[in-house]
Amino acid sequence: MSSLPQLSSPTLADQAYIALRDAIVDGRLARGEKITERGLGELLNISPTPVREAMRRLEQDRLVEHRGPRSVHIAHFDDAEIADISTIESTLRSLAARFAAARASETQLQRMASALEAADAIRGELLAQHGLSDREVQAGVDKVWARLREFHEVLDEACGSPMLLHMLRMVDAFDSGERRRVLRTEVRADPGATDARYRHHRAIYEAVVAGDGPKAEQLMLAHSHAAALPRLRSRRP
Repeated sequence: MSSLPQLSSPTLADQAYIALRDAIVDGRLARGEKITERGLGELLNISPTPVREAMRRLEQDRLVEHRGPRSVHIAHFDDAEIADISTIESTLRSLAARFAAARASETQLQRMASALEAADAIRGELLAQHGLSDREVQAGVDKVWARLREFHEVLDEACGSPMLLHMLRMVDAFDSGERRRVLRTEVRADPGATDARYRHHRAIYEAVVAGDGPKAEQLMLAHSHAAALPRLRSRRP
């Protein structure tokens, strides 16, 4: 076999791909929004060439889509597609929890515990305070969401399967922004929703620590299905 070129640090195209993917995931680039190579290049302060390569990769990920020869938009999914994505995500996450129960290191278990303890502290503040403004509720929910996302990230990492982790990262990008929006709405309607989400994660953690793979899988599947229902309902007319 002939020699292969040596790999170097991430290219501008790699950096553009990561930056644009993150912007899609967190909602800074909205679903259905029209985008151009030149416009994104100006936002990133780079030429259109690396943006073009990044957009090719995002199209392969189904995060951007062509609606005409010169019309590119952030992908928007219909109700049936979102339902399929939610089912796939629930199945993958439950499998990751099962694997993590057998493979998580002590360091990973500690990181999960730290994320839950931080979420618990913020949850306690939200439950103890009454008459919060929408902005204060949103800020608190975002903080809890960030800590629970951190828990999920460590749990996913602890599955020990690069292939499963890759698939999880792909499906996670599809409805992350909508997930956060629905969670905010849930908390406004029922302040106890944050408490329920926290308790789900705590139960999953305890099953993982105990090395009980089937229980961790069952709890994660139930949690994922429960979390998906409000998102699916919010899309109904």
